[in-house]
Order: sequence, then C-alpha cells, then structure tokens
Amino acid sequence: MQKLGDFKLPHFFNYPPYFTLQPVRETREKQVQLWKDLILDYCRTQKIFIIGLEEEFPLFSNPVIERTLSHEAREAFFSALVSEGRAEWLDKGHRKCLILWHRIQDWAGIILNFVKDNGFEDSVMTVEEIRSGIESRGTELHGIDRTILMRALKILEQKGKLAIFKGTSADDEGVKFSV
Repeated sequence: MQKLGDFKLPHFFNYPPYFTLQPVRETREKQVQLWKDLILDYCRTQKIFIIGLEEEFPLFSNPVIERTLSHEAREAFFSALVSEGRAEWLDKGHRKCLILWHRIQDWAGIILNFVKDNGFEDSVMTVEEIRSGIESRGTELHGIDRTILMRALKILEQKGKLAIFKGTSADDEGVKFSV
C-alpha cells in the first residue's frame, strides 16, 4: 500500500481512471465520493485547513502511475465537498478552499468538550491559547485554523456558553467560558 508520509493511501489512488473525471454518472458519483472521503481524511490527519486548487498538493498527483488530477476534476471534487457543507470557497474564482473535516457546529461541540474535560468552565483564555497553547496540545483544537475557531466560538457565544472580548490585537482576543 502506498503512503504519503505516515498516511496510508487507499487502493483507488493507484488506479489511473480515478485521476480522470468519469463520464458515466454512477461511476463518477462513486469516484467523487472516494475523493471526498480521501481529501477529508488526509486533511484531518495532516491538520490541513486550506487547499489551493492551483497549488502543489500531495493528493493531486501520483508519480507512481504518472497521473495528475485536472483542474476540472479538482474543482468537481471540492465543489462536491462545498455542496455538503464540508468545505467553503475562499474566493469567487474557486482557487482556494477551506476544508471542514468537522462542520463548524461540530467544532463548537469539540470546544465545549475541551472546556469541560479540562475544567475551564468559568475561565478566561486567549484565542491563541486555544489554538496553540499547552492546554490544547494533543487535541484536535491544537493548530486549528483561526477562521474556523472564531466561527465556532461565535456559535457558542450566541448560545450563551461564552463571551468573546476584543484585545488590542488579534493575539490577545479573549474568551470567557460560562459553561
């Protein structure tokens, strides 16, 4: 089985037709599903949040079989993720995509569990501490994309679970949990 670092690639990754958009509807649907699952799984395990469709990305080509996804195929796979709420286009030209291996509301739940599991109810933390502090090491929150984190925090704020307060810079924005 082929690997990308410590990530095991699925068997279809070595099957040349899967690097070309399939014309038969049923086959294409299966192809799109396999690629969506692969993209989400790879991004989750590698903590990748943003992918540029025109940039080098390990999943876009397989040198072993000398195949590369066309721009049209990349856009089809990412558009399918966007339509399911598992990704968002970051620009009108569909060149950059924000990957949501967890939906924003799921990230909000992960934050709540993190707060409860670590006894941070009624505590104050900076946004940066949540993203990269000692407390978040070894959790899914460590290294989270700031945009995703802020959107999840806003959901929790609307539910009355926390208050976000602005600092003098983005580095000292704070969160007061009231779980």
